[in-house]
Amino acid sequence: MANVVILDYGGGNLFSLKIALEKVGLSVTVGTSAADLVEADAITLPGVGSFTASLERLDEVKDALRTKASEGTPLLGICIGLQLFFESSEEGPGTGLSFFKGSVKQLPKTKKIPHMGWNTLNLIKPNGLLAEIKEGSYVYFVHSFYPEPKDASIICAKTEYGTIFTSAVCEKNIYATQFHPEKSGETGLKILKNFARIVLR
Repeated sequence: MANVVILDYGGGNLFSLKIALEKVGLSVTVGTSAADLVEADAITLPGVGSFTASLERLDEVKDALRTKASEGTPLLGICIGLQLFFESSEEGPGTGLSFFKGSVKQLPKTKKIPHMGWNTLNLIKPNGLLAEIKEGSYVYFVHSFYPEPKDASIICAKTEYGTIFTSAVCEKNIYATQFHPEKSGETGLKILKNFARIVLR
């Protein structure tokens, strides 16, 4: 059975993701160090939290994450995990993992922030993570910031909340969602099943 490591960098919300990944047939452990990532068949960066504080906690594992990514290990970033895959954030100082070029912006203050609750996906391009997900499917969000990729080709889905923002990205073996699949009911479970297929193939 494939082993997925949930990277614990203080982001919280690990338990519900662990349960959901186990439900779709993956063996799941929680890791905090570079050594924990060495044998991982896939890695997830989950949770809610701040960009700068999360980066500080990731400092010791940045190189290991980049190595695993370059080796083709599937990575899944969720919420703040997605934001950490970019270069910078308006939320605070620090250089992200830079898997994707672009920055993280704050949602418009004309809307209630954080954006919390169910919203729809506008599917942009076919990809393994969102396979068989229907246009307009509802997923669950809790966030105040969103990614603005420099390369539009990595955008898999968009969502509208005060602005039209990128809500899912993917390139090669790296996937990320601004929403929480583990809190998104049957649609979220389908997305995690798709990630399991990616890991197991």
